[in-house]
Amino acid sequence: MARILIIEDEDVVRQMLRDMLERAGHQVVEAPDGEKGIQLYRAEPTDLIITDIIMPKKEGVETIMELREEFPDVKVIAVSGGGRIGPTDYLEIAKRIGAARTFKKPFDRRELLKAVSELLVG
Repeated sequence: MARILIIEDEDVVRQMLRDMLERAGHQVVEAPDGEKGIQLYRAEPTDLIITDIIMPKKEGVETIMELREEFPDVKVIAVSGGGRIGPTDYLEIAKRIGAARTFKKPFDRRELLKAVSELLVG
């Protein structure tokens, strides 16, 4: 199937996403922050990126902006559990800068898998 890069600083969430996507037949590459995620994507681009927004080193909005500038066709799903201004605001910003889909944590796994499938087809 597809290669998907997960950029997520929370180990538990990253592992859950990995397990879910691998069960769906996808190959998964992982990064604990945006800085490492961008390095991995530059070295070997994936078919899709799922990124958290609030992370150390390089947060998700900055990561999306940098990736979209360098790779305009990159497909990104942004997820967020909040932060100072709340998840909805961060996700709205992510959408404006190029995230194809956004999900507030905790998200429905079926809905996320559906979005992954739709983006990989489109």
